[in-house]
Amino acid sequence: MNLKPLGDRVVIKMVEAEETTKSGIILAGSAKEKPQMAEVIAVGPGGTVDGKEVKMEVKVGDKVITNKYAGTEVKLDGVEYIVLRQADILAKVED
Repeated sequence: MNLKPLGDRVVIKMVEAEETTKSGIILAGSAKEKPQMAEVIAVGPGGTVDGKEVKMEVKVGDKVITNKYAGTEVKLDGVEYIVLRQADILAKVED
């Protein structure tokens, strides 16, 4: 089964948080923050949303930083995804 977002929506999959700090300290589960980096899995067509023209600026495979509590969590085939509006994506991560 595939998710196909509509309008200006984007489907993302969160990237797992680091379990150790740069200095080598292993973090307990409660010490880890909710990850904000994600990979774009699917992108809607954009178009006119709420009377405004929306151009999609992300593409499948992009790494992005999202608003911490944005979107709707969806579980499909045992995998957790988040569906959110492009406006809830704060930045693209470039190497």
